[in-house]
Amino acid sequence: MADTPTRIDFHFDVMCPFAYQTSKWIREVRRQNGLEIDWRFFSLEEINRREGKKHPWEREWSYGWSMMRIGALLRRSSMDDLDRWYERAGRALHEEGHRPHDPEVARHLLEEIGLDPGVVDEAIADPTTHDEVRAEHDRVVAAGGYGVPTLFFPELVAPDGGPECLFGPVVLDPPAGEAALRLWDATTAWLEFPYLFEIQRPKNPHHGHVIVDRLRPYLDARDWVSINRGKVVPIE
Repeated sequence: MADTPTRIDFHFDVMCPFAYQTSKWIREVRRQNGLEIDWRFFSLEEINRREGKKHPWEREWSYGWSMMRIGALLRRSSMDDLDRWYERAGRALHEEGHRPHDPEVARHLLEEIGLDPGVVDEAIADPTTHDEVRAEHDRVVAAGGYGVPTLFFPELVAPDGGPECLFGPVVLDPPAGEAALRLWDATTAWLEFPYLFEIQRPKNPHHGHVIVDRLRPYLDARDWVSINRGKVVPIE
């Protein structure tokens, strides 16, 4: 590919452990090459919702959805504030085993990073934060997406006329240094081939044990999911 992208839209759900690991990698890429990251939303609660259960926007508080509503309000004044909120909430959940999806914990984490804890209540009281999260979720679904991390490359045009997008990379150990840039080069190389759809390393029992071990803080903190055939599935 002649030109490497300089900007991406990174769709995430705070609750997703794999999106969090990929976000650590993409921040390392940014540190080294100045990549511009626009953080966007996607809801695992909604994509995995069972028929007859409430949509997340129909609940007063809905774990990942509500944390993204907080992020949507923060983003209106600063993408950097959303960046810091996602990093801190993700680290709290996926590395420290805390529960940022509890409103009190969310308030504490906002205060910890120098932001107003009142943003939690302000975001939940503002119905337009639902609209922002839902629109970005629907964007991924309309592109054929089904999970996170999903990356959009707004500088590039896909064969259907929309922006190029990729699901992944899904990493358990986010690379740093030169290895992070090699993975970035490998990822963006896919963009040269618009009809290259999938390459996958199958997960064998060894991988399953490693995944459970690495995700232990997240799994111990889970009060919202079950594990179904290796997929994280929200409990309704």
